Amino acid sequence: MFAQLRSVVLMFVLLTVITGVAYPLLVTVVAQIVFPYQANGSLIIRDGKLVGSELIGQTFDDPKYFWGRPSATSAFPDNASASSGSNLGPTNPAQFDAVRSRIDAIKKVQPESTAPIPIDLVTASASGLDPQVSPAAAEYQVARVANARGLSYEQVRKLVAQNTDDRTFGLLGEPRVNVLKLNLALDDLRSTQ
Repeated sequence: MFAQLRSVVLMFVLLTVITGVAYPLLVTVVAQIVFPYQANGSLIIRDGKLVGSELIGQTFDDPKYFWGRPSATSAFPDNASASSGSNLGPTNPAQFDAVRSRIDAIKKVQPESTAPIPIDLVTASASGLDPQVSPAAAEYQVARVANARGLSYEQVRKLVAQNTDDRTFGLLGEPRVNVLKLNLALDDLRSTQ
């Protein structure tokens, strides 16, 4: 019996060291060597200051910026330590109220727009952290952003096009616009004028 117990404990310790220490350490070292930017969170730094990550959405509510997808993370929006959706179904009254308030907020800053509001501007994703919106959601906001910044629609559309990523490998996912990168490009455009 003691021999069996010893074998079990030895196997437990060995597998713990392999799967709990050696393998994660190996993956971390390889990631830091091969993909350091991605392994460190794809952080965007401007003028020595951290402004965000390409991978985590941020809340923008100023009319001169493009707005991202709403976040349903707990405690506060875009909380990377609490990635989650609301888990509310489409017929849940709380979900309906949340979507209605988002629609009202958009209509308040864009009263002249009669186009249908793209769904990704009023519904949160499963993770609650999406950094991108669809090209349709970006296009919906072009007039508001251009007017708020005193830019032509074409200047803003050009920035949207420059910040639109195609499908991954040409076939996975959908085209998307990274909201943080687009807003930084807007700020850069303003500083060069």
